[in-house]
Amino acid sequence: MAEKARAPREEAPFEYKVTYTPPRLAKFGFSSTEIKHLTISALLVMGVGLSIFFRVDYWYIEYTDPVILVVLALMFASIFLLHEIAHKLVAQHYGLWAEFRLFLIGALLTLFSVVSPIKFIAPGAVMIVGSASKDIVGKTSVAGPLTNITLSLISLTVAFLLPAQPVQYFKVAMLSAAFNSWIALFNLIPIAMLDGLKVFKWNKIIWGMTFALSVLLTAFTFDYIFTL
Repeated sequence: MAEKARAPREEAPFEYKVTYTPPRLAKFGFSSTEIKHLTISALLVMGVGLSIFFRVDYWYIEYTDPVILVVLALMFASIFLLHEIAHKLVAQHYGLWAEFRLFLIGALLTLFSVVSPIKFIAPGAVMIVGSASKDIVGKTSVAGPLTNITLSLISLTVAFLLPAQPVQYFKVAMLSAAFNSWIALFNLIPIAMLDGLKVFKWNKIIWGMTFALSVLLTAFTFDYIFTL
């Protein structure tokens, strides 16, 4: 008995989706490569920071105190690390892939700065991939300087809340306030390759407020240090 012929099986047509919203490219977190690059960069920045500090002979701090040296090293590392991590976290918040990467030339110049009178601190930067509007780029860019401004204000508050003795810790807190404000000011200069130009193009009011605050903090803290 012959079987009834079966109708050919219809295959589902190829389906695809069109989206106008870029997918999330990364979640919060740090890769092993990024941690390695951040660690090397932080050590380089520590070296440059301590070399600057040891040249400030007219604002004497007891170099032989190991606690002071550890605090200073951590201070310089935090100024750099928190600035870069702020960029990274804001970018990731908006669904962009963002990781810090060491640049060979920048790392070598930073290493040379440890022994050179001319200081250069740019061992690397946060690399960002994805579709981003001017608004997102501006918010990501201002995150770093704004972090340093916040750290400067916190350090300044701590400095004046500390007891009169020992004076070394007051000086370290003032140094933290001064260097954080200076890093914010430098990065807010509206020129290519710095955060300031992207912030300026995004929102001139926010750029003006953060730039003015960093100028005031830098002027106050460095004047206080040099006249102490």
